[in-house]
Amino acid sequence: MKKKILVACLCVALAVLTIAGTTLAYLTSKDTVTNTFTVGNVQIKLDEAKVDEMGKIDPTANARVQANTYKLIPGHTYTKDPTIHVDEKSENCFIRAKVTLNNADKWITIAANYADGKIENIIKGTDDNLWWVSNPAVDPTANTVTYTFVYKNESKAESLKRVWQNGVDGKDLVLFNQIVIPGNLTGKELTDVANTTITVVAEAIQADGFAESSNDAAAAAEAYSKAMAALDAAK
Repeated sequence: MKKKILVACLCVALAVLTIAGTTLAYLTSKDTVTNTFTVGNVQIKLDEAKVDEMGKIDPTANARVQANTYKLIPGHTYTKDPTIHVDEKSENCFIRAKVTLNNADKWITIAANYADGKIENIIKGTDDNLWWVSNPAVDPTANTVTYTFVYKNESKAESLKRVWQNGVDGKDLVLFNQIVIPGNLTGKELTDVANTTITVVAEAIQADGFAESSNDAAAAAEAYSKAMAALDAAK
């Protein structure tokens, strides 16, 4: 009888443990952090005002184009305002532009005679607080001369800060606004440069990933050099 009672008690105890085991609740907590990566954007557009062959803008047109044709006349001033538009959602970026003239040998001679020896005196209206412009680079084989415009987003005194910053800088960056043909050109000189083209190429590359640009000349120069090398390698 005692054995039966003991067995019965054990069975009840096991039953209680089994029931308790199925009803126990644990204090828990759970949370999730989701990292979503979207594609960054560095986007620029280059255009200029639509003008007639005399370089005059039609005030009613309000058109922007990527090519204009001019009639070459000594002493005449032409509107030419190549403008870089930076997308409002663009990442911070280094910006440069290259302005290239063909018939370099002829323009060098003309500049020597009529423009204080500088071809760049033919290109007018560059904002010194916005751009640093390189010395002319002449390619004798291609017979071209090229100027590199480097964007500066600070005052001239802080010209080594060369990063366009989203939300800080303006979206439209004008390289220059006029082409001035020297007066007193001879008929032959005009003929020599009759097929001149002025080509503008604008480029931008993300600033992130390069050394931080600053007022320190060495650090800024190194950052810019690395960024431009990456731009060249991407071609």
